[in-house]
Amino acid sequence: MRALRAALPDESYVYVADSRHAPYGDRDQAFLEARAQDIFGFFAHQRVKAVVLACNTVSVAAAASLRAAYHLPVVAMEPAIKPATRMTRSGTVLVLATAYTIQSPSVARLCRTFAGETRVMLQACPGLAEQVERGQFAARSTYELLESYVRPGVDTGADTIVLGCTHYAFLAQQIAEVAGPGVSIIEPSPAIARQLEFRLQGLRAEAGAGRQRTAFYTSGRVEDLRAFLSMVGEEEAEVSAMGDWT
Repeated sequence: MRALRAALPDESYVYVADSRHAPYGDRDQAFLEARAQDIFGFFAHQRVKAVVLACNTVSVAAAASLRAAYHLPVVAMEPAIKPATRMTRSGTVLVLATAYTIQSPSVARLCRTFAGETRVMLQACPGLAEQVERGQFAARSTYELLESYVRPGVDTGADTIVLGCTHYAFLAQQIAEVAGPGVSIIEPSPAIARQLEFRLQGLRAEAGAGRQRTAFYTSGRVEDLRAFLSMVGEEEAEVSAMGDWT
């Protein structure tokens, strides 16, 4: 969201946190597609002109069916394996993501297409998204999880880490501390913002001409999302419940 607002400051935004059903990493395909369809119905009701799937797991699970069902530009996410293989100097890349994303055909395709001679280590990180949801960014338990997920890859030569889950952006500093100096971390938000800007070409005349507004919605407890947003610098956020779409 921060990257989108920086790149497209005249647009207004509707942000949905599916907190009642998060995290998605251990959910099955049918559940993920059903939730994506429900939330898209909410977005359509809000009359949005484009949608960013700010979740790697739901992107690999449901992007194709959403694009088939809705006539809206859809910007999906996938782990940044291609740029990582170009950036690495050691020839080893570590991808941190949910179990669903790691095991997906989408990631297998990315590895086949772009890895070449690069060794791509795929590391599922159960429990890490939950730590972010709870706001436990710097907790000892979070560092213990990061040590178990990051150190083995770095110790075997990884010099580039891909954050393959949008939750992990909140832990970029902690991941860098565990990985140590000389390890690059790829966080995809700026690239997603550029892609949205590209997809909105021709629609920009509808922008709000400087009257940017961000409306936050949650399928969970409003007070929980408000507390989380306050922790990450959104103290004045306008937060509402999703109502019938929960």
